[in-house]
Amino acid sequence: MNPSPIVERLKLYFICGTADTFDLVQTVETALQCGVTCFQFREKGKEPLYGDKKEAMARALHTLCRQYSVPFIVNDDVELAIKLDADGVHVGQEDAAAEVVRRRIGSKKWLGVSVHSIEQAATASRYADYVGIGPIHPTVSKQDAAEVNGTMLIRQVRARFQHLPIVGIGGIMPEHVEAIRRDGADGVAVISAIASAPDVAMATRRFACL
Repeated sequence: MNPSPIVERLKLYFICGTADTFDLVQTVETALQCGVTCFQFREKGKEPLYGDKKEAMARALHTLCRQYSVPFIVNDDVELAIKLDADGVHVGQEDAAAEVVRRRIGSKKWLGVSVHSIEQAATASRYADYVGIGPIHPTVSKQDAAEVNGTMLIRQVRARFQHLPIVGIGGIMPEHVEAIRRDGADGVAVISAIASAPDVAMATRRFACL
């Protein structure tokens, strides 16, 4: 897959699920209106949606993303992504192996992989369209988040894999974006800085204008 359109879409990558905000559909629509370039439905937390309820929510969000011409990515749930004809899937190191997911979704869908070491990045680079690296800063959005590593791994991965699209994630605020991009990331992934903001529109615009 040509990395160019992916790189463009990683600029402001919004990730959200029902545990992250009071009204998921409204939050996502506002964020789409205000400049997010990619959206990932990540349904985790203490009381996540399952089965038909999860699918119904995913369909509603997918429809919104299509209205705003923004790629819709499903976290972890390959079956759901295939059923909805989502634009792609994102998996972590504890989820299905990237090689297996790539075979399932084919070459035309996006595959993102979270990595926490140069070795994991090397493996992911064989199958993934982009990698997510973090947490850059402490985060409250993931209870099982890896150790905070700043941008060190971004610099290492960029030096070794010059053409691999990279998105930084983890506790990112607008004031962090310039340094993260300078160290080699193509964009930033944001959860709570948008989803938990008192004014979702303003928070999104602050990132989008950078």
